[in-house]
Amino acid sequence: MARECCADQAIVKWCGSGVLIQLPEADQGLLGSGELRLRDARAAGCSKVSPRRWLNLQEYQSKKLMQDSGVTVQRFFVADTASEALEAAKRLKVKEIVLKAQILAGGRGKGVFDSGLKGGVHLTKEPAAVGELAGKMLGFNLTTKQTPKEGVKVKTVMVAEALDISRETYFAILMDRSCNGPVMVGSPQGGVDIEEVAATTPELIFKEVIDIFEGVRDDQALRMAANLGFKGPLEKQAADQIKRLYELFLKVDATQVEVNPLGETPEGQVVCFDAKINFDDNAEFRQKAVFAMDDTTESDPLETEAAKYDLKYIGLDGNIACFVNGAGLAMATCDIIDLHGGKPANFLDLGGGVKENQVYVAFKLLTADPKVEAILVNIFGGIVNCAIIANGITKACRELELKVPLVVRLEGTNVQEAKRILSESGLPITSASDLDDAAKKAVAAIAKK
Repeated sequence: MARECCADQAIVKWCGSGVLIQLPEADQGLLGSGELRLRDARAAGCSKVSPRRWLNLQEYQSKKLMQDSGVTVQRFFVADTASEALEAAKRLKVKEIVLKAQILAGGRGKGVFDSGLKGGVHLTKEPAAVGELAGKMLGFNLTTKQTPKEGVKVKTVMVAEALDISRETYFAILMDRSCNGPVMVGSPQGGVDIEEVAATTPELIFKEVIDIFEGVRDDQALRMAANLGFKGPLEKQAADQIKRLYELFLKVDATQVEVNPLGETPEGQVVCFDAKINFDDNAEFRQKAVFAMDDTTESDPLETEAAKYDLKYIGLDGNIACFVNGAGLAMATCDIIDLHGGKPANFLDLGGGVKENQVYVAFKLLTADPKVEAILVNIFGGIVNCAIIANGITKACRELELKVPLVVRLEGTNVQEAKRILSESGLPITSASDLDDAAKKAVAAIAKK
């Protein structure tokens, strides 16, 4: 399933085979059709490019929101110390307990702590063991396939009732641009990578388009429950959970609510065992309580600082810093730098309504990265006034005493004035005629050093 969004002048389409970018007309000459596929994200140095559009919560926070909306989840407590974890285990009074380290990265179960403990998820029948295990988790770094090499420090654990699962399914509600609204997606094969299911057995993926005015109808909920394989009284129970999940989706302004697995217990109960909720940051003004839960301690400090100024910054592993307006153009810039033998040091989207101070802050962020050996500015001014960018660039160059080569490509609104500002600045700025020329010059600037 492809998803499409408009990023200033570029159209970005996400699909199974990669990212397809429809560039502005001014840049189509170098590509012919005007379409550019991010060939191999890792090779392009863009393996981490996923603009930080949504707020992600810890597992226990998502479960608390679900619980408050009447969705069935395991009984659980949250602990910040080993003694609190032990007390929580005793309070549960259950046959078996599951202890989970709370970090945002996936792959916790197979992770390793620097305390020597293996696995961020443990099952035990002894409350005393919970306290002992928590003592080897809390305050220690957990390294998984998705964390940095040094891992992420665990500050919280979730102590929950362990339930047997007789069958696992997958269920999600997400915003789908092609359907102009929310869509339910489900599969009777849950607990596994849903992309793998879609690729190998697409007939097991079921979809229901939701009318935003009507909401989830009873017949839709029951049909989805049946397609997920729930039978008898469990079908109605699953349909009720589906409707409650949609109510949550609307209530918190979510862009996605994904439950994997939505499970069935031997006792005949439908339970949401694990969930991921993404939120639209445009709704922050009316979702204060939700956004107050945001924990930025796992984020890159530069990304956190950039967000304060409405800049979308994501650090990469290369040495050519990218300063671009629009997510699509930013990804195209990363791709073309790679095409000419360079490696992008970051993804930086200035957005539309850029102010001079944002340009200065952006340069400050870029130069704070010790890996950066050159900066490429690529601006296509539709909403953006190129003269504002030019003034910001000259101010930043002077005040920050820029020490690395700077290549600037500007096109669009007030571009002649912008070029005049740069040429009369007396600063060592290399101008480029188009994106292809800019990328070549940035890569060449590093080769000369």
